[in-house]
Formats: sequence, structure tokens, C-alpha cells
Amino acid sequence: METVVLVDNHDLKCGVLEKLAAHEQGLLHRAVSGFVINEKKEMLLQQRALCKYHTPGICSNTVCSHPREGESVLAAVTRRLSEEMGMTANFKEVGHIIYKVSFSNGLIEHEYDHVFVAKYDGQDINPNPEEVASYRWISRNDLISEIKQYPEKFSPWMQLIIQQDFMKEYF
Repeated sequence: METVVLVDNHDLKCGVLEKLAAHEQGLLHRAVSGFVINEKKEMLLQQRALCKYHTPGICSNTVCSHPREGESVLAAVTRRLSEEMGMTANFKEVGHIIYKVSFSNGLIEHEYDHVFVAKYDGQDINPNPEEVASYRWISRNDLISEIKQYPEKFSPWMQLIIQQDFMKEYF
């Protein structure tokens, strides 16, 4: 059973709950979002696998997930980059956001999301097909343009994160 760490608005742990139950109840929980950026300031964008329990097939930042109980947010984003994209990176935490989004299937993402950025070092990318349907590099301007045309094709958390002032230095 996979769990999430429930937190308050200051990211202080309030408990642990099964992941699906937390999303059904819309409870605030800890999350991580990682952005791998190349030398051209393009982000490695992934299309979520079609078997994901929410937002299947949409495009999102390089990696997003939840830390396990007792796992640091840095360890979580690093672990999930390996599990999802089959690569490693040296992440740096650059900020956080709190957001709440409801999906058509009744699930609710309510997250205290720690945001990380890493520089791409040229290594091979080997996505896990159970996690990632496809991937591509995209510039900030092209991403913003695509989001304006087709917002439903992109994760709501990524749309919020890329608008944050702390991201403008990196992407």
C-alpha cells in the first residue's frame, strides 16, 4: 500500500494516509516536482502514461511524485527521476507551492509541492513505459504557447509552477 505524508500549510507532518484515500478526500499532502533543464533552457517534458490513476496521457514536468514517510523531499525527487525517466540528476530545491485541483474522476490533488530544478548533463534518457508514454524538450515560450492553446493537455500543477517567480531564473 502506497501512502502520502499529510501536512499543514507550513509543511509540518500531520499524519500518513493511503495515497488514494488522500486524493479522494482532498487532504493536503507533501509532494515533489522536478524540472530537468538543458543548456538551451528547455525543459524535459514527459507525457504521463495512459495507465496513471489521474491525469493519464497529459504532459507534465520531468518528474512529480510524493515522498514516502521518513524520506526527504530531495531523496524522493531523485528516486522518482530514476524510476520514471531512468536517469539521475543533481536537484536543487528552488521553491514550493500549495495548490488544490479537482479532476473529472472525483480525485483531488491538494499538495504542498516542493519544486526542484536540475541541469541536464547529456546522459541517456530511459523512461519507464508504466510511468511515461513519451518525452520531449520544450522551451518556455513554446510551452506557454501550447498551454494557451490546449490547457487540458498539461498538468495543472506544472501550469502553476512555471508561472512562479522562483522558476523564471531557471526556465
